[in-house]
Amino acid sequence: MCTKRPSGPFFFGGSQHWSSTDWTSSDDRVRGGSSQSHLTINDDTNTATFHGNLDIKTLGGAGFASQHTASTTDLWDLSSYAGLELSIPKSDGHTYTLNLRDELQDPRPDGRQRSGLVWEAKFKVEKGQTKVKLGWREFRPTYRGREVHMGRPLILAGVKQFGIMIRSFFGEQEGDFELEIEWIRGIKKEKDRYRDDPNDFEDHEEYYDEKHFSDDQESKGLGWLCCW
Repeated sequence: MCTKRPSGPFFFGGSQHWSSTDWTSSDDRVRGGSSQSHLTINDDTNTATFHGNLDIKTLGGAGFASQHTASTTDLWDLSSYAGLELSIPKSDGHTYTLNLRDELQDPRPDGRQRSGLVWEAKFKVEKGQTKVKLGWREFRPTYRGREVHMGRPLILAGVKQFGIMIRSFFGEQEGDFELEIEWIRGIKKEKDRYRDDPNDFEDHEEYYDEKHFSDDQESKGLGWLCCW
């Protein structure tokens, strides 16, 4: 039986407090690697810091570290949004991915999560940038880190897992990493907004017009064998 989580616009942070018990690690150590990740919560600022060490030597140039929501019964309905936006007060210039799953397999006998379809959107926070917007078309279906061609889209009304990941991209990045996240929220669809309302003083940055999103902006799959 699924437990419906708040329908937003804030899914983590903002009006929803971060909690370390909501998240768990999934690093390449499950495949014999040495990378490790942590999610540290600052209750004073209501922020979460994804940090750790990305090792590529143990697995010969490959490696990944990730945190994902721990519950197997939570359910998020993202269908009323055009994508997701992240507020990033601090980053280190590495490339990260935000991951979504709409189905979870039963765990292995040893308790490890089984591989399954994951929709991934990669992003890099440039210098001076504090917000990242990811439209749904930027989330690419992958299996074990490699992009696959699917006959169905992500079931936005039935998302069962969020995740944040860093991977080596076969030796392109390694070492210590740190990404501070203030919040993750849904981006309102342009059609849901009454633009001529003189009393509308909301932050215009949270709106997203999918018509202006070109194919050239779509993420390219950067695959690597992982446990997602």
